[in-house]
Amino acid sequence: MDDDYEEEYPGITPDQQEQMVNGLGSVRAVLGSEAGGGLSDKDIKDSLWYYYFDVEKTVEYLLDQQHKKNAAKEKAAVQKKQKAQSKAATPATTRPGTPVAGQAPVGAKKKAAPSGEAPSAATAKADDKKLSQAQQDMQNMGLADEDDVYVQEDAATLPTVSVAKEKILEDLKRQEREEGYKPTLSMVVVGHVDAGKSTLMGRMLAELGEMTEREVNNNQRQSDRMGKGSFAYAWAFDAMPEERARGVTIEIGIDSFATPHRKFTLIDAPGHRDFIPNMISGAAQADTALLVVDASRGGFESGFGEGGQTREHALLVRSFGVQQLVVAVNKLDAVGWDQTRYDEICAQLQPFLIQAGFKESRLTFIPCGAMTGENLIQRRTPELEAWYSGQTVIQRLDTLAVPERALEAPLRIPVANVFRGQTSGLSGLGVSGRIESGIVQVGERLAVLPGDETGVVKNIEVDGETVDYAVAGANVTLYLAAIDPIWVNVGCVLCEPSRPIPLASAIVAQIVAFELKFPLTAGSAIELFHHSKDTPGVIAKIEATLDKATGEVLKANPRMISKGASARVQIKLRPSGSSAKRSSIPIETFASSKSMGRVLLRRGGETVAAGIVLELLQ
Repeated sequence: MDDDYEEEYPGITPDQQEQMVNGLGSVRAVLGSEAGGGLSDKDIKDSLWYYYFDVEKTVEYLLDQQHKKNAAKEKAAVQKKQKAQSKAATPATTRPGTPVAGQAPVGAKKKAAPSGEAPSAATAKADDKKLSQAQQDMQNMGLADEDDVYVQEDAATLPTVSVAKEKILEDLKRQEREEGYKPTLSMVVVGHVDAGKSTLMGRMLAELGEMTEREVNNNQRQSDRMGKGSFAYAWAFDAMPEERARGVTIEIGIDSFATPHRKFTLIDAPGHRDFIPNMISGAAQADTALLVVDASRGGFESGFGEGGQTREHALLVRSFGVQQLVVAVNKLDAVGWDQTRYDEICAQLQPFLIQAGFKESRLTFIPCGAMTGENLIQRRTPELEAWYSGQTVIQRLDTLAVPERALEAPLRIPVANVFRGQTSGLSGLGVSGRIESGIVQVGERLAVLPGDETGVVKNIEVDGETVDYAVAGANVTLYLAAIDPIWVNVGCVLCEPSRPIPLASAIVAQIVAFELKFPLTAGSAIELFHHSKDTPGVIAKIEATLDKATGEVLKANPRMISKGASARVQIKLRPSGSSAKRSSIPIETFASSKSMGRVLLRRGGETVAAGIVLELLQ
């Protein structure tokens, strides 16, 4: 084995080294001297390693990167030329940056002035927003890439709102009355690591026809090549190299599928405790949940016992308002479809879930085997049919109740992801998240909070399809224009400028404590989770402990909150990073918005409490 390969690509086998050498030659042959001249062998080998020696995907990726570099160079050249022309047109007696009558300042957006009237200095200054000050400073220091430079778009090219929201509401009501209408639900798949969540959903998508045979076979070949043949269906979601190498889900994966009477946005959440923040982000976007448990000997006990994620995940999804829970008792084939084992697991889980807040009528237990696809869509195993005659997983999902949507409430879209649109049709700043309330449409101007910036919606995607508008309950991707990307981050909330979401740096919350190693006291440092945003905070004051059933005060100003107790507390956010100023987050009271008024508290890597916001203090 070549030591250089082993050093650059830890774990590479002799067969993979041979694939690397052959792949390098194949890529060079496809690209030729012109396209591949600027690429080093290291660039190509890194791409081959990333795409598991798939020459076609490697070539596609490298060509795309070359195109981006060339476009950036052309863009830089045009900007340099425009800047030089602007300087040449400026009189020598004018100080740099001083507006000249009839001429916009360098870098300013040109705006038509009334006939015979030059724009004033104040107008020119207000329009000088092609580059933010922060980005200008970064450019001057040589720290900004050309692709990161924000250029203000011409207002004339931006889309405008074409339909009144009242008309959209009428269309929605008409669609609901039409035959064949399918309401949409968001479902998060949760459970302990190695319970088989990704495999179950990958197999289900394949049997529903949502994955092509080619995709399934490609995943099978690549997983076999890495000695992980049993992960083939899981790779429908676990696409990152690290996820495939470690055999665990790290980031949330999103897909969609349909049953005879429902449409689903599927959110595959990580099961490993190291990635709970990512799981929380997925759970915050869900209407319902599928809890996958491992029925193998020792598997269920590992997930449900101390340190397992079965308990924590169930508590988390309930804390975010999920009321319907389907429990898939997976890997029953590993115990010979033993009914006694299934009954044992149900007997332990059901009391815990009811205590966590789920109603018995909204809990469903279903035996299944993800690897073989048994009881996902249909039953084929006589050993299971001998004692189980209930619904399959898909049959149960098809009958789930759809929650009422807050269509006429103010628009609220918590941002779960931010990226740059890469295609000509879907360019601009991309943000994704779930619409908690309201309606958003192309051409609408949205405010981004915290901050005082606004942007215009250029495009909207729902389940991979471009649409003119989207409504509460949808998981969307918006492409924004006329806004500097540095002001948009995960945890921000998009809303209407006329009906903004409040900001607060301190709140009063009613919480319920979970499993606690140590009691919560005044002064306890915590991490406050609100949708995809986590912010350092402190329990400033414990106002009272409460009766769980009635909410009546049991004790005022107690010293601590113990396991299972309910309490009313004041929480203050702490400064984050090097800033001495306390953070403010976009948040609402539970009375104003149920979805925007829920919070989680974590400490030392564990979820210690969850609750609702009663009051915004600052």
